[in-house]
Amino acid sequence: MDELRTKYLEAIAAAADESALEELRVQAVGKKGEVSLKMRELGKMTPEERQVAGPALNALKTEITSALAAKKVALADAALDARLATEWLDVTLPARTRRVGSIHPISQVTEEVTAIFADMGFAVAEGPQIETDWYNFDALNIPGHHPARAEMDTFYTHRAERDDRPPHVLRTHTSPVQIRSMEKNGAPIRIICPGRVYRADYDQTHTPMFHQVEGLALGKDISMANLKWVLEEFFTAFFGTGVKTRFRASHFPFTEPSAEVDIQCSWEGGTVKVGEGDDWLEVLGSGMVHPNVLKAGGIDPDEYQGFAFGMGIDRLAMLKYGIPDLRAFFDSDLRWLRHYGFASLDQPTLHGGLNR
Repeated sequence: MDELRTKYLEAIAAAADESALEELRVQAVGKKGEVSLKMRELGKMTPEERQVAGPALNALKTEITSALAAKKVALADAALDARLATEWLDVTLPARTRRVGSIHPISQVTEEVTAIFADMGFAVAEGPQIETDWYNFDALNIPGHHPARAEMDTFYTHRAERDDRPPHVLRTHTSPVQIRSMEKNGAPIRIICPGRVYRADYDQTHTPMFHQVEGLALGKDISMANLKWVLEEFFTAFFGTGVKTRFRASHFPFTEPSAEVDIQCSWEGGTVKVGEGDDWLEVLGSGMVHPNVLKAGGIDPDEYQGFAFGMGIDRLAMLKYGIPDLRAFFDSDLRWLRHYGFASLDQPTLHGGLNR
């Protein structure tokens, strides 16, 4: 046994790699290894001889196995040291640049619009995108024969004739949020209602889903003059230059009187420049809230009056950032998003500036 111990411990210590170490393991303690064969001879011995040889063989096997494990660890450490000597990394080098996402122009413009109106004391109100036809039409003084209530213009999710539930639509404007806010908070009130809206239309300047922001201000002495001041202050802050407005008489079921609002602009080489020139561009509809709408919202029209307006966030983004086609907003083209997108930390604020 002493000869076997000496033979294998010296061979293990001299092993140059793991393959040589594995050969030694098989020769020593494998099924047909020398130590294993010696252990099979225990059955031929007398009980007295087994009491001496058995523990000695077990101790020899344990010693060789431990030596094999220790040598295997030593070889692995040596291999790692050799690898580290040839492979190294300078941790002081700058990290590889990684492409990061960008803020969509619609999200950016929504934040810009919210920041401007918040500075004028308007709170943000939100509501469901699937509305009953009462909130979407009836409460807004839109009669049953109005073209907007036809299926060719409005997406219906449920029609009344199918069962006893009221008709539901994908909201065609954010005006239902105004009714819900009047019901909940009463008057006086000053809110804007940004959000997605849906209409059956699709071309260069229309998509079936788009974004609107509507405003509502109610009080005891609010007039069209207040509306004009609010809109001119908004456009001046939004476009970063003085912008004149022009009101044209119009008709909307939910306002009386009603007015289309144009902003001053110029056309040069197919490019619109806001705030200069002698041309005008229609951007929104507005007016004084109709008494029937106030009644639907639980407001006494003999005590309170106010104005409302609505404009497309997508079109504002097109005007401000020179985006020619509304449909590109929803194409998910990464090249377009990288070109027109905004950095995630570029939060619009009035004191930090809204124009890029």
